Order: sequence, then structure tokens, then C-alpha cells
Amino acid sequence: MRIAVIGATGNVGTAVLARLHRAAGEREGIPRTGDDGSKDPAAPSITAVARTVPDTDRAPYAGVDWHALDIGTDEGRDALTAALAGVDAVVHLAWAIQPNRDEDAMHRTNVTGTANVLAAAAAAGVRQVVCASSVGAYSPSDKAPRRDESWPTGGIQSSHYSRHKAEQERLLDVFEREHPEIAVARLRPGLIFQSRAGSEIGRYFLGPLVPKIVLGGLPLPLLPVPGSFVFQAVHADDVADAYWRVVARRATGAFNIAAEPDITPERVADLLGARRIVGLPVRVLRALVGASWALGVQRTDPGWIDMAAGCPVMDTTRARTELGWEPRHSSRDALAEILAGLRRGAGHDGSPKLYSRSDS
Repeated sequence: MRIAVIGATGNVGTAVLARLHRAAGEREGIPRTGDDGSKDPAAPSITAVARTVPDTDRAPYAGVDWHALDIGTDEGRDALTAALAGVDAVVHLAWAIQPNRDEDAMHRTNVTGTANVLAAAAAAGVRQVVCASSVGAYSPSDKAPRRDESWPTGGIQSSHYSRHKAEQERLLDVFEREHPEIAVARLRPGLIFQSRAGSEIGRYFLGPLVPKIVLGGLPLPLLPVPGSFVFQAVHADDVADAYWRVVARRATGAFNIAAEPDITPERVADLLGARRIVGLPVRVLRALVGASWALGVQRTDPGWIDMAAGCPVMDTTRARTELGWEPRHSSRDALAEILAGLRRGAGHDGSPKLYSRSDS
């Protein structure tokens, strides 16, 4: 089995490569019936696509057929079609969160890029496409009850991330209808964390002027956060395992992916050592974030506040029952890891370092 990973560096891509290498080394497959009736799927070989090729002498980037291209261009689409020759399954992870002051540039990667990936997969005769969607694709919801995969994916319109994920979902809907011969799946994870993603997360969401006190380096006297900020998190290694299980089973449809427990303001306060929680109204926090973003103090635009307040809490029953997926890390452990990684500025070899000049 040859698997192509598009967006193969950084947080999730690196974890997926590591998981596929482990599957290849151990010949560890999730049993499924192949074309010949066999119950033992072949160990995967890997094609990887990224804008730039990382150090291929180091794990998990070694032993991979690398292709450097931009999926948001016509030239990139044509090059990708050639790169996917002989590929059985595509795992599409590529996504742009920055520069969030240039939505056209992000849309070119996120939406046009997804359209190009789907066109290239069809042209190359790929038999399976697995796409990284998100909890951010869902329409607004109260935090209770939990929502399963049938909840509408209309997005939250004030968030560029959510709008683009909703557009991506519509592309997948059309692709499924037009290519019934291709198995199509989409994963909708919560926030994805691991310690080595500290550099990447910091680069995307914080900024050089954000003090380490907010990252848990020192106890906080107060934590001003809205009570509606309840969200879900999952460790990157557990998300990677879910991708492998979907590929190995040729599973189709949508899968919510998140660990337990829900991350509440109280649990965040505990990890940060905050002595007291102040229930800040969402509108006040949004105004503060919007002002600090406009001034360049930090990199999180106010749409992320709207998404945090409006995204549902997901029901993950389908992934657990149909994929046999169980996270090995709690959401609290995943959050603790990213806080530690942020303090250290930890990063993968293939991801940009914390607070890169080119991203300011």
C-alpha cells in the first residue's frame, strides 16, 4: 500500500509520518478484507508532499519519497497529479492559518488547494482520500448536548478558519457524489497538541510580545476567561493513529476525534496555576483580542474567539466503535504538553521555529 501525505511536516503531518513508519516497521495493519480476500493489508510505503523538503536524514522524514510543491497553484496541481501516480490512499493535511491578515493567500492554500488535491487524486486514479476537517467546520452550537457527525457543517462566519473548513466540507460533498468509486473520509478533530508543536503553535497564535507568564511559566493570580470556553483537545499521536485506522479500513464518512475530558476554564486554570477564574464576557475578550491583534501584539484574530465560544462539543462514539480508536493520552495531558512546548519553543525539524521573522 502506498500512502501519500500532503502537508507532511509540522504538527499533524509529522505525527502521521511517524505512525505510518511504525505500521511499516511492525507490519502493523488494522485487519480488513482486501481485493483478494486477504485479512493482512500490506505495510505502507510513503509519498510526502510539502512546500519545502525537511532534513530527510532524520526521523520521521527519512525513508519517504518527497515532493516539494504548492498545492494552491495550477502548476502545483499538475505536479501533484504526477506525484500521486501509483498511490493507493491520500491523507490531505495541508492548511494555512497564517498570514491571517491576507485571507486570499490562506484561501488559496485551504480551499483552492483542497480542490486541487481532489482533482489530482481523481486524475491519478487514487482509490481513497482522507481529509483533515475540524470541529471548526461545524455550525454554532451550545456546549451541551454533545453533537455527532450529523451536526451541520456551515461554519462560523466571523472566523476565516471556520469558513474555509466549511467550504472544504462542500468540496468533499461534491467529490463524493462525482466519484463514488473513491472511498472518501474526513476527520474532524478538536485542538491538536503535542510538546514538539510548541514552536508551530506559538508562531501561529502568539507573538514575540506575549510573556511566558500566560503559558504557565509562572502562576497566574487571575484567569479572565468566558465560562462558555469549553473545548476538546487530542494528542497529535492519537490523531495520527485515527488517520492510519481510517486508511487501513478504507473507512468512509466523517469521524469526530477528541480525547477526554472536556477542557473547561477550571481545568485550564489548574494547569496554569491560576488562583481565581474571572468570568469575562465573550464580547469583552473579543474586543481585547481584536485590539491587540490590530496592534500586532499577538497573532490571534478575533474570529478565533467566536469559534471558541460557538463550536460544539463533539460526540466521538463513531470513531471509537467503527475504527476501534481509543486515545492513549488524555486531553489534559495533551494541553499540558503544548504548554511545556510553548515555554521551550520546541519544534519539529520540518516546522518553522517560534516567532519566525518571516511570519511577522
